[in-house]
Amino acid sequence: MTADSTSHKSGAAEAPVLVHSAQSRHIDLQQVNHVLVIMLRHHGDVLLTSPVFSTLKNHYPHLQIDALVYADTSPMLKGHPAISQLHLIDRRWKKQGGIRQLKGEWQLLRQLRQRHFDLTLHLTPHWRGAWLNRLLRPRYALVPDFQKDKRNGALWRGSFTDFYPYQAGAERHTVDKNLEAVRYLGIEPGAADSRLLLCPGAEAQASALAHLQRHHVDTPYILVHPTSRWLFKCWEEQALAETLDHLASQGWPLVLTAAPDPQELAMVERILARLHIARPVNLAGQLNLQELAALIAGARAYLGVDSVPMHIAAAMQTPSVALFGPSQACEWGPWQAPGKVISSRDFPRPVGEVVTNSKYRHSLINIPSSAVIKALEDILA
Repeated sequence: MTADSTSHKSGAAEAPVLVHSAQSRHIDLQQVNHVLVIMLRHHGDVLLTSPVFSTLKNHYPHLQIDALVYADTSPMLKGHPAISQLHLIDRRWKKQGGIRQLKGEWQLLRQLRQRHFDLTLHLTPHWRGAWLNRLLRPRYALVPDFQKDKRNGALWRGSFTDFYPYQAGAERHTVDKNLEAVRYLGIEPGAADSRLLLCPGAEAQASALAHLQRHHVDTPYILVHPTSRWLFKCWEEQALAETLDHLASQGWPLVLTAAPDPQELAMVERILARLHIARPVNLAGQLNLQELAALIAGARAYLGVDSVPMHIAAAMQTPSVALFGPSQACEWGPWQAPGKVISSRDFPRPVGEVVTNSKYRHSLINIPSSAVIKALEDILA
């Protein structure tokens, strides 16, 4: 789903009409007690699995549902009311030496075995899910039927009991793809089941409020997160500076955030240097993910690119303007959330543009500040 260059349609992704997965005829969830959902990817991917937990718990309240994620992504699911336990893989184990890694892996395996899982849902092609099933021996082990060469061999397929159809590509939203697992189990998610859920927690909310008070922000503000760990997803710094100056001229307080990554912090400094009117509160590199979520929840509007803060804004139901280019909003856009999507694919490419890196083929360089300002004015009206 993308916006046209004049009206900039809403980017709130709606679940399309689907041909549902063939329903499992032998998995009776009334006879299942402990479930493990495995999602070993980035922060945004983990947050986009939150409706899977909600749906299972809402329809089968007796289930004890655990999650296995990377430790650094755990804030995306921490406090989720449907999750009984979070099991964590620390990616730093490898850097701490072989003995530390073996110890960490052994402790994790013991922890998982103690839960006696009846059912595992492995949502990615990560090999860890396959060998964990062989070690944990759940009664049922589900995985999408990825139909990839390296996921069709006997070792992979022998690690699972059930394969549900998987549709690759950008035609469907990632949340909807994740929910195919529960559809296979005979559950049709409702609107409440399908929403993203993120719980910042009282401590993060108090910290966010303290940041605002320290900078004397006591009126509705706009939170702007211009960066991404993938710099090819970022908007032009000059265009963003023009947008911030316009918002400031209209009297809007601005809060600027970014991850503590040196490249992202350097980008923020360059944006600040281009400003003529705006004097945003600069909290770049100063927030953890729960504090960022709390600040986004309290914002009147959010402006950013395709990155985890955009998904956080969707989870908090904060109206947002999301800028897209290399990725497509129909697959990765704000899920069931108020706001607008603006895609670089809806504007002419710059005359004489030479692209030497395919990642920049749909860069955001051609999105004019006027289009973003108009979209913001619409959601702020």
